[in-house]
Amino acid sequence: MLNVDKLHLHYGASHALRGVSLDASPGSISCVLGRNGVGKSSLLRAIMGINPASAGDVRWEGQSLGKMPPYERARRGIGYVPQGREIFPRLTVEENLEAGLAAAPRGASIPDDVVSLFPVLGEMLQRRGGDLSGGQQQQLAIARALVAKPRLLILDEPTEGIQPSIIKDIGRVLKRLATDAGMAILLVEQYFDFARELADRFFVMDRGEVVLSGEGAEMTDAKIRRYLTV
Repeated sequence: MLNVDKLHLHYGASHALRGVSLDASPGSISCVLGRNGVGKSSLLRAIMGINPASAGDVRWEGQSLGKMPPYERARRGIGYVPQGREIFPRLTVEENLEAGLAAAPRGASIPDDVVSLFPVLGEMLQRRGGDLSGGQQQQLAIARALVAKPRLLILDEPTEGIQPSIIKDIGRVLKRLATDAGMAILLVEQYFDFARELADRFFVMDRGEVVLSGEGAEMTDAKIRRYLTV
């Protein structure tokens, strides 16, 4: 299980995270919602160690990650899909997937089941990443995070700028990873309908804090949407 406890993050004098606490359990999808600029991406970057927290603790499978660098967190079974995908446009699809093996044990290869989750990638292994559509690039970014077989998958707005058909494909994959593979999934999302369909638990942020949280079944749309409208 992932446990985030009273996490604070500063960018100089700016206080981006203010005592954020949340958790993500194996076999379930936890979703973080909120308007733009409330600290959602900063939270994920702090969990990954990209931006070191100024106070609080992140624990994964019972161990504090402390000041552990991002690559060590990846080696401990945490996969990360950043906002904007950040694939390598000049590398082929296959080479992009191989880049994800940096967090895997020496000698590991691309698992067949990863490509089977997104069959279109298997047809494009020798195509450059930059030649793929936005939706295909997002599928590639998720697949790249999965090749090291993480036990926790963290995704930052995976539906941003994606066509509806691929959004549905991504949703099916995430649900399958949680229910069939027992993966813990932490998802930051702006598209509420997508989140509502997938999430087992919600955490709603405003001004760097979690202001609302609860199980999906107990969270009404009206409760959540008032923190999403501008």
